[in-house]
Formats: sequence, C-alpha cells, structure tokens
Amino acid sequence: MNSVIEALHIYDEHKRTILSHTYTSRPLSAAHLLPLYLEHPAPRPSLIYLSNTNPPTLVFSLDHADLLYLATTSSDIEPLLVLEFLHRVIDALEEFLGAPVLAHKIEGNYDVVAQLLTEMCDAGTISTTEPNALRDVVEVEGILGKLLGSINLPTKPLTNVGTTSSLITQNSPSLPWRRANVRHTSNELYADVVETLSVTLAPSGRPIAAFANGTIAFTSKVSGVPDIAVNLTGPSGKHNLKSIMELPVFHPCVRLSRWKDNPGELSFIPPDGRFILAGYEVDLLPFTNGNNSNFNQNLKLPVSIEVKTGLGSVGSDFEVRLNINKIFGTGQSTTGPSARGGGSGGRGFGGPHAGTAAAPLLQDVVVSVPLPSDVRNLSDMRPSRGDASYSPTDSLLEWHIPPKELSAGTSYFSLRCTVAGPLADDTVDEDPNGFGFGKDYSYDEPYQDSTAHHKPREHGKGSEEERDVRKVAQNKILMPSSASVSFSVKGWVPSGIKVESIVLDARKSRGLGEGVKPYKGVKYLTISKGGVEIRC
Repeated sequence: MNSVIEALHIYDEHKRTILSHTYTSRPLSAAHLLPLYLEHPAPRPSLIYLSNTNPPTLVFSLDHADLLYLATTSSDIEPLLVLEFLHRVIDALEEFLGAPVLAHKIEGNYDVVAQLLTEMCDAGTISTTEPNALRDVVEVEGILGKLLGSINLPTKPLTNVGTTSSLITQNSPSLPWRRANVRHTSNELYADVVETLSVTLAPSGRPIAAFANGTIAFTSKVSGVPDIAVNLTGPSGKHNLKSIMELPVFHPCVRLSRWKDNPGELSFIPPDGRFILAGYEVDLLPFTNGNNSNFNQNLKLPVSIEVKTGLGSVGSDFEVRLNINKIFGTGQSTTGPSARGGGSGGRGFGGPHAGTAAAPLLQDVVVSVPLPSDVRNLSDMRPSRGDASYSPTDSLLEWHIPPKELSAGTSYFSLRCTVAGPLADDTVDEDPNGFGFGKDYSYDEPYQDSTAHHKPREHGKGSEEERDVRKVAQNKILMPSSASVSFSVKGWVPSGIKVESIVLDARKSRGLGEGVKPYKGVKYLTISKGGVEIRC
C-alpha cells in the first residue's frame, strides 16, 4: 500500500516509549527507531530520511509539551499531510485528555487514546480528524459511567452493538466538524483576533521587514445548527481587505464562494466550542512606501527601541533606550454593548476599561540583548526602571519592566551597562616559577645599531592615548549587535483588521429556539515575543 502512515510513536521527556501504535506493514519498532533519530545532531528537521534501514524509512517528528511524536512510513507521501496529522493528533488529545498533554494522562487513558488513533487513521490512511466528529464515535468513561459500572447493573447484550452503531450512523451530522444534537443553556458567540508582530529595524530606525500573522479564533456555544456570518473590515474600510490579508486560510466550515464574491464576509456553520476560524498574514511595509517617517505615522508601534554602543572613555559602555508609545483605539463598538473588547462596549464609570479597543493595555515588556561570547560579565547595570539580569551561560541580558511602571504613565526607560571582556594576556604568567621553561629565546630579526639599545622609551600622554585607542578597539567587539523587545497588547492589533459584526441568521439556522439572541463579544490581542528587533 502506497502513501500511508505505518506507525506512530510517542516518547516522554526522558525518551521513554509511552505509546506505540502500528497502522499497517511491519515498521521499525519504537526502541529501534529512537537511536536512529537521535543520531542526527540538533536542531533536527521535521523530516529525516533513514537510508540505512530496510526498507528505507521517512521519519516525521514533532515536539510538544516535552513529548516527542514520531510517525514513520516507507513510501513516498506528502510531508505536509503527515505533519498536519501530527498536529491534529495533539489537538484531539488535548480535547479528550485536557491541555497540556502529559505522559501520565496518556498512560492513564490508553483506551481513549487507542480509539482516537484508530478513528483518525484507518489502516494508515488519514480519516476523521475533527474533534466534534470524534466525540460521537469515541467512548469516554465518565463519572456516571464509573458509578453505574460499580453497581453491577445488567448490561446490554452483544446483539445490540450493531443496532447501536447503526443508530449512531443515522444520527451523525452531515457536517463532519459539528456534533449532533448540540444543546446549550446559554447561547454565546465570541471572536478573538490574535496577531503576532515581527518587525526588524535598521540601526537608523528604518524598517527592514514588518509582518503581522493573524489568527481569528471563534467560540460558538449555540444550540442546534446555527448559520453565522462574521464581517471584517480593514484600517481604510472593507474595499481593500483582500489585498491586506495575504495568504488567508480558513476552517473547512467557511463558505469560500461567499468570501470570493464578497471579501471580508465569513459565512459558516461553526463547530461546537472553540476553533480556529481563519488565519492570515499582513505585510506592514506597503503602508510605509519604504519611508521611515511614513512608517511611524501609519504604523504606531506600542514600543520603540534604540541602542547606543561604544560609550564611555574607553568605549566599554552601551545604553538601551525604550520608549512607550500611546496607541489610540477607535472608540467605537462594532458588536454592540456586549463586546468583550469592542471599544465603547467596555466603557463604564471612570472611562473605558483597560484592555479594550478604546484603552489598549501594554503588558509583559521584556528587552533582550544578546552579547558576544567574549563578554566575561557585565560589571555594572544601571536601569532607570525595572530589573536587569545577565546570564553568562547564555550570553543574554534581560531587562524586565514591571506592570506598575507601565501603568504609572512613564514613557521613557533607559538601561546602561558596562562590559567586562576576557582577562588580558599580559596578566597571565606562563612561567610562575621563573625558571624560563617553555620560552623561546630564538632571535631571527637582523642586528641593529647599538644606539638603538640606548634609545629612551617615550612615556606620557602619547602612550596613554595609544592604550585608550587599543582598549576602545578591544571593547568594540564586545558591544551588542542587536536588541529585541517582547510585549503583549490587549485591545489592539497592528494590521488594523476589526470584526465589524457577528450576525446569526435565524432563518437559515435549525434547532435554534424562538427569540434567541446570543451574547456576542470580540477581543483583540497582539503578542510579540522578541518581535521588534533593532540592529546595531
């Protein structure tokens, strides 16, 4: 059989096999496969070809929550298909066992895990991977089931197994991503727009690259089969949204024809619970036209960073300057008074609530400065606010700005450090006993006039200047070459994409009760883990 997954192995943090599931053929065992995989030096790629095995084997790997997932096949297969399958396995395990997936959870629920792996991949061919569809076919023993099992009640005869399976098949939904007979006491619809910001700046402050990768997470807790439409808008309206959102990807529930005809409108029947509705990428540089001034005008970053090197009399100091910029929200709610972050929906006594679009909240500000390996230590660290620490092992300086300093309204922070390089060579005595062992007394230079031996050595200002110049040159190689800042902002996204409305079409929905008006809400979040980086 061609293009199939032959086996899946899961190892814990100690590289001990906790699960091995064989789908087809006779693949390598988990004990035989692991040493062959570890032979490759780290960082290991997601796909490794083992040519010395019989037959040659492709190994797909994924690390998640200190667990190692290895899938093997001996035939040609689409790599992205297998890697996506591994991600779907983790999503299913988190859905049934709870996040994060730990070794003891898998070991304590082998029956559930075996059912999941069997349903998700049938004889090596990927089958059902949607969590909602898996809930209808995977039996999970709950508290009630354990209680009834301990009472020794008469169970159903085996002849009913086929009938039960046929009933499940008849009642299974035509939509593979949604469970059948969904019921909720409270009807809620939530949208979370999350973007990761990545900006690279030249030493002058001009942007070299600026991207925002966005994800729209949607939570649907509505009874029956609802039909929902989410309308998006861009910073300059809806007409150019298609050009702003590059490389869009959608959940299978989204009607692509509606998006093509009317970009910005997401029409779908959602899965039950939380899921990823859409993903996209935004190139922020076209707004700047390569001009730094336009960049600062059109894209207001929450922070700006500057690094000055070679300071002090001998150039052993450097200074990191951090400016906190104010971000102004739209001040207009797009989903009504129930918006979770939609601007004026968060208003109350004392003005808008922090973390909404009307009052973005900056948190988790950390400045990281990697230093050359020749830096022995930082002899002096003087932050104006916050705490600075240096790790000689990782050659990394971290500067944490506490939330109370950010909420106090301070907009300027500075950190000045003094580097200490390796010990000078002249301070190291290669012959501490003074016997002259290990020294070379050969003299290959030509003979000179005897007057050269009596020439007095010059001492004074000139020699001191030469030493200072030499120290400046030595300290120059100890200066940092870049600095990055990490942060998170609630209530703001750099692309300017907003959720204009969330509409539930009662006419197209089924099983929705009369007069049901679900609670709607929107949140915006920006996360940048070392995303804003400046080169020195």
